[in-house]
Amino acid sequence: MSLGFVATFMLAAPNQVNSETVSAATVPFSAVERAEVQSVTVAEGFVNEVSHDKLAIKELVIEPVIPAETEAVVAPAAGVPDPGTAQAIAQSMLTARGLGADQYSCLVSLWNRESGWNVYALNSSSGAYGIPQSLPGSKMATAGADWATNPATQIAWGLSYIEGRYATPCGAWEHSENNGWY
Repeated sequence: MSLGFVATFMLAAPNQVNSETVSAATVPFSAVERAEVQSVTVAEGFVNEVSHDKLAIKELVIEPVIPAETEAVVAPAAGVPDPGTAQAIAQSMLTARGLGADQYSCLVSLWNRESGWNVYALNSSSGAYGIPQSLPGSKMATAGADWATNPATQIAWGLSYIEGRYATPCGAWEHSENNGWY
């Protein structure tokens, strides 16, 4: 998310301060008062004075503009997995954690992208391994000694990783969509 800024100016005539604060984006040129010295205060007391155009600005306030909420990234619906597959194991583990079909769809999309649900998937450039693409793969040993070959062990580790870092599979999917990795 990027923040924009609105500069707010207090304008002053040569011998008086106008108490009206106006947004820089809405100040008509005719509203700018002329004075002998242009003075702009930027951050905690720094004052820059320029006398060539005789414009007086007595105070500059920068206010953040917070963008409107954006809709969450939604993964395509995954459907029902074939019994006994890694996806069926993952769906069962998600259900046991109280997570529904939306989270399952996000997980399917995420790990389709990462490994194609291949328990032996190896990223040759990074060394990431398995269904969740653990880096290094041996981190998954915390979920079981059979981490290199067992999809259930890899999925259990991957779900714990996602929970700790992104809270939910949809949180991880959204991060992956926005950043190209999770």
